[in-house]
Amino acid sequence: MRAEIITIGDEILIGQIVDTNSAYISKELNKIGVSVHQITSIQDERNHILQALKEASERADIIIVTGGLGPTKDDITKKCLCEFFNDDLVRNDSVLKHIEQLFDKYVDTPISDLNRDQAMLPSKSIALHNEYGTAAGMWFEEKEKVYISMPGVPYEMRGIMENEIIPRLMSNYSRPVILHKTVITYGMGESAIAEKIETWEENLPEDIKLAYLPGLGKVRLRLTAKGKDENHLRDLIDSQVTALYQFIGEFINGYEDDDPIEVVIGRMLVENNWSLSTAESCTGGRLASKFTRAPGSSASFKGSVVCYATQSKIDLLEVPEELIEKHSVVSAEVVKAMALGSRKKFQTEFAIATTGNAGPSKGDSDEDLGTVFIGIATPEGVEAYRYNFGNHREKVIGKSVNKAMELLQQSIIKFSKNI
Repeated sequence: MRAEIITIGDEILIGQIVDTNSAYISKELNKIGVSVHQITSIQDERNHILQALKEASERADIIIVTGGLGPTKDDITKKCLCEFFNDDLVRNDSVLKHIEQLFDKYVDTPISDLNRDQAMLPSKSIALHNEYGTAAGMWFEEKEKVYISMPGVPYEMRGIMENEIIPRLMSNYSRPVILHKTVITYGMGESAIAEKIETWEENLPEDIKLAYLPGLGKVRLRLTAKGKDENHLRDLIDSQVTALYQFIGEFINGYEDDDPIEVVIGRMLVENNWSLSTAESCTGGRLASKFTRAPGSSASFKGSVVCYATQSKIDLLEVPEELIEKHSVVSAEVVKAMALGSRKKFQTEFAIATTGNAGPSKGDSDEDLGTVFIGIATPEGVEAYRYNFGNHREKVIGKSVNKAMELLQQSIIKFSKNI
């Protein structure tokens, strides 16, 4: 089955918000064998909406629309759907009851007629329950095609997708199996990987497609198989991944469907009753943020010092001032002192430190832009690593975070083997 997504809202087109809804919808549809062939963003404008619906219906079996279902006059999606399907709005008592209950329970201001009017739905639609909001989703079926309309609020849309749309599609339509397995690699660029796995790639079965997904300091290799027999496809992908290890096994860090590296590291620390802290300059707290996003991270992550200014390294981490004067703030000597200072301050077994010139100016160092030093302190000592990650600030920071994670995991594994 082919699907097409239409997002409605000027706020997307002017860059005021990022369209995360389409990414989520595409991922969820793909899981059940529905391929998304096009995503279109359009204005809250009648002719634009009607034209987008007409064109999508000529290409896709499932047309999903998000946005434009609010209570104000600029939300015109329902009116356009009525025009498209030659339909009229009628009051849905079940939706009205839900709206009144939400206001009674969660909203201090009185319910207005505008809010009640959100219970007016096209008569040909099936109402899709919106547990978290007042704008119901809508399901239409016409000429063997499905049209779905949902609110643009991300958490409301996700609730409707999970509880209403995915179960309906799975129950009512036969779909092929689409399987993905994404291998995550660290420490080698896209072109270098392509050279190493050229023979493996050339001999992939016709049922498997490979895509390179380069990122900051890592490359993901996505294998996709499509067919009717799930067990056969799964065995086919697994056998090819096993063969891939013969070419780049030392660079493979895991799989995208597995836990992210920060969760893996946290689990390794907890299992050994070890802890971690960070001292961050150029990464500005990004490392600490990655660790603390993971549930249960307090069991292993003890704290962070974001010592962006030179003086803060001296005051908070006890980095000797003469060390900075001799080697500069962006140096192996200083990053080692930062890592040791963090380990001492938080009484942890492991610590990560970062210092560098992310740009656009050099700051308190003469090192080239993009130069980053990463320090890893362990119970066995401290090591410093020097890199140059380019001349784009966000790229430098992102690569620094990913490389620090990689180095820390390697250090934990090495220490585990030595004890």
